[in-house]
Amino acid sequence: MEKSVVIIGAGHGGVQAAASLREEGFDGRITLIGDEAELPYHKPPLSKTFIKDPEAKPQILRAEAFYAGASIDLLLGESVESLDPAARRLRLASGASLAFDKAILATGSRPRLLSIEGGPLAGMVSLRSIADARLIRDLAAEVEDVVIIGGGFIGLEIAATLAAGGRRVTVIEAQERPLARAVAPAVSAHVSERLAGFGVRVLMQATVSRIEGEGGHVSAVVTSAGERIPARMLIVGIGVVPNAEIAAAAGIATANGIRVDAQMRSSAPDVLAIGDAASYRHWFTGGDVRLESVQNATDQAKLAARTITGHADAYAAVPWFWSDIGDMKLQMVGLTGGSDRQVLSGEPGDNRFSVFHYSGPRLIGIESVNRPADHMLGRRMMGLGFSPEATVAAAGSEALKAAFADWQANQPAPA
Repeated sequence: MEKSVVIIGAGHGGVQAAASLREEGFDGRITLIGDEAELPYHKPPLSKTFIKDPEAKPQILRAEAFYAGASIDLLLGESVESLDPAARRLRLASGASLAFDKAILATGSRPRLLSIEGGPLAGMVSLRSIADARLIRDLAAEVEDVVIIGGGFIGLEIAATLAAGGRRVTVIEAQERPLARAVAPAVSAHVSERLAGFGVRVLMQATVSRIEGEGGHVSAVVTSAGERIPARMLIVGIGVVPNAEIAAAAGIATANGIRVDAQMRSSAPDVLAIGDAASYRHWFTGGDVRLESVQNATDQAKLAARTITGHADAYAAVPWFWSDIGDMKLQMVGLTGGSDRQVLSGEPGDNRFSVFHYSGPRLIGIESVNRPADHMLGRRMMGLGFSPEATVAAAGSEALKAAFADWQANQPAPA
């Protein structure tokens, strides 16, 4: 068995990889390197509960005692400057170097920068870290007018949270609807309607031409249509970029992230990559993807640990995601890029419904709003390869459960 593993990145994936290595029986040295000084923490609450509660503390992934008890060397506030796969050695920004038998790149992603006339100014922020969330929380206590550029999940979660706290919030989105790349039109329309009810103004097919400031602080944004919108805080949420530079500089193959095989191995056989930074051929769609979710990072971390400990499992986790936007819990399972038909179950007016996505007769995804039972059932169905008839999906949860139970009862017993 390998003698030492270095994990670069102490987010959800990195911490899970360290824990899973021990669970898989790895008894060599594990070093977990994180560039933040904080104990590794949960990221999803940052856009919701953390920024609305001045007393909120980070929700740590594992207690400090866990790392000591599992003999995991935790290097916080440290970053990796370079990686040499052939020599199996990395150099830290502090000047120290570490040897390894295997390395896991759990480097994550970073917010895409906004390049526009007038920026950057004080009061402009993107959300990726606890420091960003603290800044948003502090600014929110001082300002009334907030503009958010980008109508994706993070932007809309923050918009709903700040609007609930009494801020005047405007979201500017370049696409024709919010969450256009992620959910069905019916879900987008529902989210737009609920946000309006929360007091959030959403501008669609709009872009920003310039940012205005006073005394070095943002004061307004001007849209491409010429509208001037007051803004004492400007939050930029226009997507992320995978942190693949260390891999690329080391000669490891990259393409929209660090390329990995079905066991999470990069083109350098002793270096694996997981999470937001990893790009791979997905078993479900047959296409190349890079997924940004806690589930993906966690499941890939578990598989990377199994690969290092001598197993040959291929990645076959069903992808799922979630987002809390105001009073809407959105839960998604599957990948819906090839959808050619959507089936609605439930009533959007009740704020409880699901959209089932099909590609021909095959169920490829479900998006649920406040219908967690549909989501959980969907994860089980898609994991086993069951595609209900569209009429069954539309009939509701009980019909779906019954059809799935019948299908399971008629499956041949495993050999």
